[in-house]
Amino acid sequence: MTITANMVKELRERTGAGMMDCKKALAENNGDMEKAIEFLREKGLAAAAKKAGRIAAEGIVSTLVEGNVGVMVEVNCETDFVAKTEDFSELVEKTLAFIAKEKPADVESLLKASYEGATFEDFFKARIAKTGENMAVRRFVVFELNDANEGLTSYIHLNGKIGVLVKAKVDNAEAAKSDAFNDLLKDIALQIAAANPLYLDKTQVDSEKLEEERKIYRVQALQEGKPEKIVDKIVEGRLSKFYGEVCLLEQEFIKNDDMKVNAYIKSVAKELNSNITIQQFARFERGEGIEKKTDDLAAEVAAMTKS
Repeated sequence: MTITANMVKELRERTGAGMMDCKKALAENNGDMEKAIEFLREKGLAAAAKKAGRIAAEGIVSTLVEGNVGVMVEVNCETDFVAKTEDFSELVEKTLAFIAKEKPADVESLLKASYEGATFEDFFKARIAKTGENMAVRRFVVFELNDANEGLTSYIHLNGKIGVLVKAKVDNAEAAKSDAFNDLLKDIALQIAAANPLYLDKTQVDSEKLEEERKIYRVQALQEGKPEKIVDKIVEGRLSKFYGEVCLLEQEFIKNDDMKVNAYIKSVAKELNSNITIQQFARFERGEGIEKKTDDLAAEVAAMTKS
């Protein structure tokens, strides 16, 4: 019997199994939909559909810097227990390596990409079935070195709770290979992990965000009873403090709070007799923004007692 695309689509929607697994199940069972579903359930592949709705807020942030490519990825699962297993670590390593090789544009492109005779999504769903937990590639970034004057480094904090990727450039290849430049990259990565900047410098702060902050600071100053004639100066002072919190180059340097990060970079640049530019950075914190399920044991017991 000919297995059509619509048949595969229907089976996939009913089970959540991968495309290739659905096609195989239908072929093995002469196109019989119910037998194909049973076939997938026996192999555990249909289980992924039910698991997909469960909250995955644990997991790990991991990085790979190899050759001229740097990758950082957050892969989530449901429990800390699974996150610490060898199977999960292997899954993350394979994900990093595949992203570094293929450089997909986004998570959707990653899942659709061809992988080991199927798609990466099919591969991932098979792993979900094996672990018994919902898992997901939440996000990733890829940085590439374009010439010998650039450098890349990564940093992982607290066994994968926080990850950082940084790319910078100097004027010449010799400076790029120096210990001083490599140490600077590491220091900047530590700074980003600890201080969580949202922007590189003042120019990157959205104008609407700035106007919003100005309005808030103005209202605060007036409510504090400050004279109208000095309110503007107070607002600008508080904006400067705001920049010092959210802009990497304006932050206090964590290794020396007597200087800003920008001053530290200039000091290393002077030592190397070369300009240094931070080109890109990314910081991932595991599970940030994901609403975790909280178990209320007392309520659960009470509900069971009533029933």
